Formats: sequence, structure tokens, C-alpha cells
Amino acid sequence: MSKSVAVIMGSDSDLDTMRPCIARLKSFGIPVEVHIISAHRTPVAAERFASQAKEKGFGAIIAAAGKAAHLAGVLAAYTTLPVIGVPIKTSMMGGLDSLLSMVQMPKGIPVACVAVDGADNAAILAAQMLAISDDVLADRLAQFKAQMAAEVELKDQKIQKEEF
Repeated sequence: MSKSVAVIMGSDSDLDTMRPCIARLKSFGIPVEVHIISAHRTPVAAERFASQAKEKGFGAIIAAAGKAAHLAGVLAAYTTLPVIGVPIKTSMMGGLDSLLSMVQMPKGIPVACVAVDGADNAAILAAQMLAISDDVLADRLAQFKAQMAAEVELKDQKIQKEEF
């Protein structure tokens, strides 16, 4: 594996939501580096990390944040790497505030965005991005998707045995 993925959280309270992301990346054999960087409390650290990420060997950045979820956009402003936002569910608006903060980016600063608390999909999307130039990873993704399909087929076979 030539590229790694950075998982950046705006707060340590996001860690439980992001654990599946970290585990999924590792299951594909992707090296992961995890940090807590706040777009609002440590903006200089966010700029420094994003502007150096490519030269440090990252292939993508996953940024998780809630409420005024500007982390992904701030990181995207300082890198040419793909940035994937994971809006975190909040008690105030159920994550809609986080989602809108991530998807409403200005022209020229794109952020890919998954569902609220969609950490697993963020990992899969990052893996798919890296797999464009990594055939081994592409094979791992194909096996993963074939396994998901087989699980659905087994569930269908089971439900076909029930009477409705």
C-alpha cells in the first residue's frame, strides 16, 4: 500500500462514530493516521496538516465534525487531495446542521460528503479513490462487495422460506 488515509476529527467526542471508519480502512490494509484538529480552535494546525498531507504520503483525508462542521472545508482549502466529510449527528438538529455545513461548499473547494454518521462509507469511498491506482486494493474492494452481495442473497433465501 503506497498511500495512507488521514482520519481527522474535530473533537474526541467524534471517536466512537469514527471507529468503524478506522476499522474498515485497516481491513482493506490501508494505513491510517488519526488526529483531533479543530477548524475553529486550532485553525493553524488544520492548515499545516492539510498543506503537508500530500507530501507525507496521504492519498485522502476523511474529516468528521458536528454542528458548525467546517473541518472538511478548511482542510480542503489547503490541499489538492480528496477530502471526504462525515457529518456527525448532533442533539440540536440530528446532524442536518453538520451535513449542510459540509455539502454547501463554494466553487473550487469540493468536499465529498457521506451520510450523517456515515463513517463506514467514508472509509469505503476513500478506499475506492486509492484503488484507482492500486490493483491489489481494487481486488480487496471487489471481494468486499462480493461478500456483501452473498450476505444479501443468503438473507433472501432465508426469507423465501417464510410464509406471508
